[in-house]
Amino acid sequence: MADYIEGKRPVIEAFRTGVPMRRILMGDYMKRDPMIEDIMRKAKRNGVKVIQVPRDELDQKSARGSHQGVMAEAAPFNYVGIGQVVDAANSYAEEHDGRALVVLCDHLTDAGNLGAISRSCEAVGASGLIIPNKRSARVEASTYKSSAGAITHVPVAQVSNIVQSIHRLQEEGFWVCAATEHTDDLVWNANLKGKIAIVLGNEHDGVSRLVLEHCDMYAKLPLEGEVASLNVAQAATAVMYEWLRQNWASLA
Repeated sequence: MADYIEGKRPVIEAFRTGVPMRRILMGDYMKRDPMIEDIMRKAKRNGVKVIQVPRDELDQKSARGSHQGVMAEAAPFNYVGIGQVVDAANSYAEEHDGRALVVLCDHLTDAGNLGAISRSCEAVGASGLIIPNKRSARVEASTYKSSAGAITHVPVAQVSNIVQSIHRLQEEGFWVCAATEHTDDLVWNANLKGKIAIVLGNEHDGVSRLVLEHCDMYAKLPLEGEVASLNVAQAATAVMYEWLRQNWASLA
């Protein structure tokens, strides 16, 4: 199923954040205003073909009815195999005193959260993201936006089974830590030094029971306020930076 970006400003923003595009569909009735001219310039600069189409075609493809006469068809994201993430992590560990980070997402459903998590992954030097290939958010236009383009620099592997991926990482010498509220262990007390895989849960249910059973340790963030929990992307950032803090000595 094609991923379309609808509207003048969203298309311009998609160019700005580096969303790879297959083509631009533009209504054959559109008049050249400054935003249309900007889209045409950006399309030419990026080698994206602009195709004139009737209004009916745009209406049929539009999911929200807000295309404003312009829709961009995003190109499919290039996922990698889990072996490439593992190889990248092992190579990183060899060059960084044995530390490496891989992040697994246990059926996240929001593509924006996936983008925000990938942005933090890139910031701390994580070697890759692992996501399920079914019942899970995938990389789409909103992911590029929320990641501020960082998703293009983070290898993302789609896998059929998160538990099998955990076992693969454990065989490669990774300790797997689930970020979960169902523990008394604070992340500050968890040993996150070296090769670590962090598992993040679904926005509503957290890390699934089956996945929890195969993790090596569990950790939660301390909460002093009245709110029950943080957004998964915010929590992911805090846990990733705790991994970086604990390994900071090896950066010096």
